[in-house]
Amino acid sequence: MTLPALTIDRVRAYPPRMTAFTSRFWNSLSAGQFETSHCRSCDRLSFPPKPICPHCWSSDIGWSPLSGRGRLYSSTVIHAAPAVFQPEAPYSVGIVDLDEGLRIATRIVGETTPALDSAVELVVLRYTDGPLYGVRVQEDV
Repeated sequence: MTLPALTIDRVRAYPPRMTAFTSRFWNSLSAGQFETSHCRSCDRLSFPPKPICPHCWSSDIGWSPLSGRGRLYSSTVIHAAPAVFQPEAPYSVGIVDLDEGLRIATRIVGETTPALDSAVELVVLRYTDGPLYGVRVQEDV
């Protein structure tokens, strides 16, 4: 599944650190895919992607695509933002329970913050200097 994308005509306020291991995640996100690390020993996912399984400590790690769908578990609106994010305030952030069982923290995009337990979908945020991700209310529910 290719994730929907939103173009944002500015650089990321706080670009993520890319490593040799996480470059696959960021390259996949640029291509509209959301992947994470998958332990071949205990068959569990972890996010953010990790080169060693946090569940069983195995280094037998692969990659798995995720659907990009889930439910909003918690959210808040940031009004008093750190200096680097102040131009974007107020903005919403939330915790999302993905359909695959992972819980992630993310930016919420859209005009309003969705109600708790709303169906949400991941979107690629295409900044001029690279991608980030966020969630919005799922459109086909």
